[in-house]
Amino acid sequence: MEIYLMQHGPALPKDQDPEEGLGPEGQDRIHAGGQALKKMGVTFDMILSSPKKRSKQTAAIVAEEVGFPVEKIIETTKVKAMAPPEETVQALSELSGAERVLIAGHLPSVAEVASFLLTEGLKAAVQFEMGGCCLIDVDELPTHSGCLRWYLTPAQLKLIAS
Repeated sequence: MEIYLMQHGPALPKDQDPEEGLGPEGQDRIHAGGQALKKMGVTFDMILSSPKKRSKQTAAIVAEEVGFPVEKIIETTKVKAMAPPEETVQALSELSGAERVLIAGHLPSVAEVASFLLTEGLKAAVQFEMGGCCLIDVDELPTHSGCLRWYLTPAQLKLIAS
């Protein structure tokens, strides 16, 4: 299974948007990330999103850019910011037939899921940036021996998109 982890883009402050949706910079950053993923030939069988507005927007923008049906995005609390990585990985293992999955989520969750998939016991530090994306390959779930194929910062994704 290919597991793509993406932190949502920069959000508006609460006083401008009580739900803290993506700001213009966040939208631009995620559009560029989605365009880069499309150029790289990335496709998804499934996209999971946190129920938070900024994650739902991130998932929808990436879906549009890569040609994934937005209405098929699965919103789940299993990828919320404070969701234990074990719960997220369990949710992934229950996705029948999905080989390429994107999780549009938050810190610390996406970093902790990456660490859980890559190591056992000690935590691997994977430094996410808003709008950054990584790919971890796993043979089966749950696992602690996944393979980090790449991590791309928003700036690198923007370069690929241009």
